[in-house]
Amino acid sequence: MDNSICQVYEDEIQSLEEEIKILAEKYEDSQQESTFFSDEEILMSIKSFQREFQGESKGRESASNLKAQLESLETDLSFLMKFTGIQFTSHSKKTLEKTRNRTVQKHRLSGSCHSLSFQLEFQLLEMQNKENMSALITDLSIIMESGEDSDVSKFLSR
Repeated sequence: MDNSICQVYEDEIQSLEEEIKILAEKYEDSQQESTFFSDEEILMSIKSFQREFQGESKGRESASNLKAQLESLETDLSFLMKFTGIQFTSHSKKTLEKTRNRTVQKHRLSGSCHSLSFQLEFQLLEMQNKENMSALITDLSIIMESGEDSDVSKFLSR
């Protein structure tokens, strides 16, 4: 067999192996997704629910307000997707660490932009002190099929 044909097959095998690895990681992440809550967070949630259910008429107003906010956010998201051409197809999140004032989550987003498929992976570190909350994105990876656009490939992780 010609060496160039062998190389094409080997490249395809490697590409499929990488895709299998990514899909296996996605499956593992979805199976292991777990979130831990502290006693304080649970108590705060209980108190919040108690306040909500104490005033039914007030609760109805807040429910209709939340529905209006949700509709507004959906409209904004639709506009941004049409304007930018970015369509997100899936999102997964895995909590890696959760303490009283620090949370580390691993996020994976899949989507496309003008028919160019992509996957973003990053870790989100959220820290809270008495005054404010801060968030930091680390370990950002952009994954695309490398042959699709050579101008973009210099920014990619793979």
